[in-house]
Amino acid sequence: MIPPSQLQKLETCPAGPLQILPLAAVDPILGESGPAPKTLTLSLAIPTYNEGQNIGPLVERLTALLDGLLPKDYELIVVDDNSPDLTWNAALELQAAYPQLRVLRRQDERGLSSAVIRGWQVARGQILGVIDADLQHPPEVLIGLIQAIQQGADLAVGSRHVEGGGVSEWSLTRRVLSRGAQTVGLLLLPQVVGRVSDPMSGYFMVRREAIAGPLLNPKGYKILLEVLGRGSIDTIAEVGYVFQERLEGASKVTWRQYIDYIHHLLRLRLGGRLSQLHQRFPMQRFVRFGVVGLSGVVVDMAILYLLHSTLGLPLTRSKIVAAEVAILNNFIWNDAWTFADVSMLQKGWSARLKRLLKFNLVCLAGLVLNVLMLNVIYNLVFGQRWAYAANLIAIAIVTFWNFWLNLKLSWRVTQIK
Repeated sequence: MIPPSQLQKLETCPAGPLQILPLAAVDPILGESGPAPKTLTLSLAIPTYNEGQNIGPLVERLTALLDGLLPKDYELIVVDDNSPDLTWNAALELQAAYPQLRVLRRQDERGLSSAVIRGWQVARGQILGVIDADLQHPPEVLIGLIQAIQQGADLAVGSRHVEGGGVSEWSLTRRVLSRGAQTVGLLLLPQVVGRVSDPMSGYFMVRREAIAGPLLNPKGYKILLEVLGRGSIDTIAEVGYVFQERLEGASKVTWRQYIDYIHHLLRLRLGGRLSQLHQRFPMQRFVRFGVVGLSGVVVDMAILYLLHSTLGLPLTRSKIVAAEVAILNNFIWNDAWTFADVSMLQKGWSARLKRLLKFNLVCLAGLVLNVLMLNVIYNLVFGQRWAYAANLIAIAIVTFWNFWLNLKLSWRVTQIK
């Protein structure tokens, strides 16, 4: 039985639209009388569902860290979806020892993304953040995220795919699903997903004014997509972190989460109000990639001439062999020159073979498109005397495909010990 004095500290979640307001307009939501509540530097939302075993250790670690970094200038907001294991009750019992802790219990809504927004709606912080309650997000990374915002970033993202980041013990299946989801995002919504190395991250901070105003309409677990797609985000910083394995409780990742993810992408793509995104195109890297690609064109054309014109093999078969030899040539030069800065962080034959495999898979997907385009142009547009012109056009178009996906998937830090 919870004492009445403790129940009085259980806050009610806001109702109505999912919208973050400026700090000056937070008072009506809070429903408080008297002087306006003190503005804080940081409000950290912690969405929970059946995390009763983890909430205590997490709050202890967060408080020990933030008391030294932002003494009395932060708040932790637990937003619980009426957990059967009474996570909200466990959080309430911590408030006596941790006065910066606030607890909200939702009974009519569900979902991680909407829970985060409900927490931000009652937040008093100029910086809004989110961290999972399962201890898979190392709290110590908050220092780097806060520093990035204080140095001018609108959004600071904890990333598994930059220097200092990685995953601990993911299975091959989980890695493939994660990469596959990111690839789908790059194809459906490149202006949003392509802005960060880890769009699937649920560990980040954002300036309040960058997302205050627009109606938010998230789906599923990937709240970062909504922030990128609807917020006014100009400057982004990324801080590496190693995703930890869960020690207590059960994972909530199911196939439904992947379906919700695709639904969210389509919603942003087709019906969302995308903000003006000023992504800086990596022109220098693209020029190097293009130069390497030209060397691959020479190799491709030479092998195609040898097999098709000299040996008389069919065009499609000759093209497949020629392209695979060119892919190997391009990987060697890209690894040593175009992406040399990333390659230096992933030394050893094992890491190099992984990059080669990913590069080959991306390029082979492009090869399928290349072969289809070659045959269409060769047979329907130019006629059978223009095989090499058709091949050049197909290569030029697919070059953009290969560069974009390899930039986002092939050359990056993906695992550390």
